[in-house]
Amino acid sequence: MSSQKIALAQINPLLGDLAGNAQLIYTAALEAFSLGAKLVVTPELSLTGYPPEDLLLRPAFIEAAQQELDLLMQKLEQHRALTVIVGHPKQTATGLLNFASVLQNGKVIAGYAKQELPNHEVFDEVRYFVPGNQACVFECEGIRYGLILCEDAWHTGPAKQAHAAGAQVLLVPNASPYHLKKEALRIEVLRQHIQLTEMPLVYVNAVGGQDELVFDGGSFALNGKGEVVMSMPQFEMGLGIVEMNSAAQLEKGLITLPQSVEAQAYQALVLGVRDYVNKNRFPGVIIGLSGGVDSALVLAIAVDALGADKVRAVMMPSRYTADISWIDAREMAKNLGVQYDEIPISGPVDALEQSLSEQFKGLKIDATEENIQARVRGTLLMALSNKTGRLVLTTGNKSEMAVGYCTLYGDMAGGFAVIKDIAKTLVYRLCAYRNQMTPIIPERILTRAPSAELRPDQTDQDSLPSYEILDGIVERYMEQNQSIAQIIAAGFDPESVEKVTRLIKLNEYKRRQAPPGVRVTTRAFGRDWRYPITSQFRA
Repeated sequence: MSSQKIALAQINPLLGDLAGNAQLIYTAALEAFSLGAKLVVTPELSLTGYPPEDLLLRPAFIEAAQQELDLLMQKLEQHRALTVIVGHPKQTATGLLNFASVLQNGKVIAGYAKQELPNHEVFDEVRYFVPGNQACVFECEGIRYGLILCEDAWHTGPAKQAHAAGAQVLLVPNASPYHLKKEALRIEVLRQHIQLTEMPLVYVNAVGGQDELVFDGGSFALNGKGEVVMSMPQFEMGLGIVEMNSAAQLEKGLITLPQSVEAQAYQALVLGVRDYVNKNRFPGVIIGLSGGVDSALVLAIAVDALGADKVRAVMMPSRYTADISWIDAREMAKNLGVQYDEIPISGPVDALEQSLSEQFKGLKIDATEENIQARVRGTLLMALSNKTGRLVLTTGNKSEMAVGYCTLYGDMAGGFAVIKDIAKTLVYRLCAYRNQMTPIIPERILTRAPSAELRPDQTDQDSLPSYEILDGIVERYMEQNQSIAQIIAAGFDPESVEKVTRLIKLNEYKRRQAPPGVRVTTRAFGRDWRYPITSQFRA
């Protein structure tokens, strides 16, 4: 038996574009064949995209997927030397399966139904699928391959079952969403399976943005000792080749070096924005540029994702806007070459305050007047969006979203919240990372005290703990589910812990009305944060 090449098709499906996804698979298969590969592995649910969510409840969607699979098999029949693994839903008498079919000679020669259905974090596959219980082992060019799907790889049973059924090599198609440091976690978990079975393993992951989720690719192969022998880049499409020798062991191939946390997070945000805008066919984006650090980061991400010609920045100064905010906003827009407008808000704000003067008579000035300014800005941005068709990108970060330091129908008004899962301390790190590539963000934006500039001499820390403290509490309470007592025991000030956790609870109603945004942590506000608005429980 001679050596054999396996192709890892790291593709970016568009959810629901069945014909387009089939063409992606077919194109990858032809390229793989031209490179000498006989076996092509595509990601989990590669034909439909992941996660299809309640589309899976529509019979027409399931039928259309099956029809497209049949057409793909017909096209592949003329390439009889190719074996291609395609992920798709499969309807059976007992229920819907998350399935992977092994296509060869225009037929399904084998198939596997996912056994471990994830029902945690952003996943709710139990809502749609019934689990399989059978191993799948098939032969290609004299080698016996076992097939499992995504979550199966985080449990020992499916891999051991495939090995017991005679598999020599394990193939793992995935649609595994990204979060910080997940690429290292995947390798660590899969090494444990190799220790149990000593089977080499090929892990293929999808890439691309899908609403709040970003799939980072990073496909790889491990030899029988658990060593990485090939790995692909994160956050980009590609076709990887790994070679199997006559002893059914993987040879060493190209290995992509791991990236820093900042590099990964930044690329995840860029990919998330690019795919949300392009897959939903928006002609471009609009950003309210304030001269502050959050909008500076969002502007940089948008330009890197879409190009300067598709990005419009709007500065909306008030009577409280500092001169340096104007100067820095103009410089940033110039550095990036985007369309830049300045629309003062004093006139609309004065008109609204005058309209309410009788109702507000005798009442103290408070956050109401600040929110009027934010809502005027939101109205202006949405008017520009309506007129041009461009999507408004909001600029609020995770720290602000956690404690409600944001205005409904004001700075929360928009279609996509780029940095909603990025803590303020990470915002600064990502700005520094981006400036290392090209110094586009003015230094003063990174060094001045953050401020909403809605009243004289305002800074964020007038009403919030320092961001180092705030972010530490939010991470422990929200992402790690630590109790208040545990957070205090870790050295945080009891008063700050009480204040931050109380604000997290009180502002759930705001977050329910926030636009979707890119998820990069282990737990983001949105899909995997499901707390009741009406609740009397306090830890």
